Amino acid sequence: MPTPPRSPRSTAAPQRRPQPPAPRHAPRRPAPPARRRKPRWGMRAVTTLSVVVLASAGIGHAVVTSLDADIARVDPFKDMKNRPQAGHGMNILLVGTDGREKISKEERRKYRLGGAPCHCTDTIMIVHISEDRERASVVSLPRDSYAVMPPHVDRTTGQRHGGHPVKLNAAYAEGGPQLTVRTVESMTKVKIDHYVEVDFTSFMKTVDVVGGVQICTADPLKDSYTGLDLPAGRHTLAGGQALQYVRARHVDGASDLGRMKRQQRFMAALVERVTSSGILLNPMKFRDVTRAVLGSVRADKGFGTDEMLDLGRAMRNFSPSSSEFTTVPIGRMGYAVKGVGSTLKWDPVKAERLFHALRQDQPLSVHRPRAAARIVSVAPQQIRVQVENGTRTPGLGRRVDAALASTGFRTTRAPVNAAARDVKRTVVAYDPRWDRSAKSLATALPGSELRPVKGLGPTLKVIAGADFERVRKVRAEDPGQGEFGVVRGDEVACT
Repeated sequence: MPTPPRSPRSTAAPQRRPQPPAPRHAPRRPAPPARRRKPRWGMRAVTTLSVVVLASAGIGHAVVTSLDADIARVDPFKDMKNRPQAGHGMNILLVGTDGREKISKEERRKYRLGGAPCHCTDTIMIVHISEDRERASVVSLPRDSYAVMPPHVDRTTGQRHGGHPVKLNAAYAEGGPQLTVRTVESMTKVKIDHYVEVDFTSFMKTVDVVGGVQICTADPLKDSYTGLDLPAGRHTLAGGQALQYVRARHVDGASDLGRMKRQQRFMAALVERVTSSGILLNPMKFRDVTRAVLGSVRADKGFGTDEMLDLGRAMRNFSPSSSEFTTVPIGRMGYAVKGVGSTLKWDPVKAERLFHALRQDQPLSVHRPRAAARIVSVAPQQIRVQVENGTRTPGLGRRVDAALASTGFRTTRAPVNAAARDVKRTVVAYDPRWDRSAKSLATALPGSELRPVKGLGPTLKVIAGADFERVRKVRAEDPGQGEFGVVRGDEVACT
């Protein structure tokens, strides 16, 4: 039986559960924190969510209450009319503003943060917390999205404007939090229950406070604009390097869309770090993390200590598998608008289905248990393989073909005997133009030899040798599923 719609107030403050007995010695009230530089980029979303998760530890109301004063307040809903109908669950609009002017010259130089601030939003996300508090769905809204701004008064010039086309991130520059909320609600028809705004560099401090965040990459990542330079493999990123990772836009041809995927992976990795470490059970760590986060937050008046604690208690079992991440579906890249420039135009049909799912409190993807698998840069489903038996062992070719096919590779299902029948070490033969596919296939065949063969074409060849034992499971780095390309938190963490 469907749950009746809830009022905004009841959505913001779910019914409290019984609280555990207070500890004998309440934590000492911390001194007011010094003014800190503020965070940016995709991490803002997860640091705010982390406060919710951390609150589930039940570490005493006084600790969090003492930090409430650190949150600057804004009123993004003032005098708003004709708003969308409230749905189920809680919708938080998470906005990251450009605040590079608050960075020291040394840090600007070290982390390539030059240029003038734009006084606009750099990151915009809708964070949907399900009504049963068992799922968080995070939808990234690209800053270059084509938008039609509602009529408003420019907060800088005082000039009244009619509705006009812009890039989405310009809404903040012209009308601040209120116009940003109005524009997002107009585009998505999703009612925003809370507004959270964070800017720049305490991002680095927050990452350092939790002891760094581990990410994995199948390919080297190098971006001369941010200074990011990571070889392929597993890395634990401290604050400065993490900032470079989530800012990078020039490591591939995907630009902002690629950066948003990396931000989502980082968010999932941080949730994993917070929920699997002792931070939840350490009052001092809890205090340090919340101070690092809340000291940089502006939020609406209704998003306070009680709401965070109530939500946290209801989410005690929250884990990476409870989170899902996606970007609003794009229908047209490089959509040119006179006076605005190149924009990203949403796919109207897919975007409406996505936001309908949020309004109805439905998951964006089907849960599937995560299988242990190595991360590769090319998905097995994109790799065509011809298997040859390089030994005199009957049936080996069929066994290798079947094992590769069951792992997702597009085998010919017609293995043959190789010219040489005394192959000791399994060989992956490939055309050099398909070297990334070859590396992904070789990862699935432990101990195999990579052998470039010019002119072989797009079909890779596996010559099974006497050393063949098994096919290892592999998966693409971005295992997006469904029409929205959703990834779950436990699918993007390191294996």
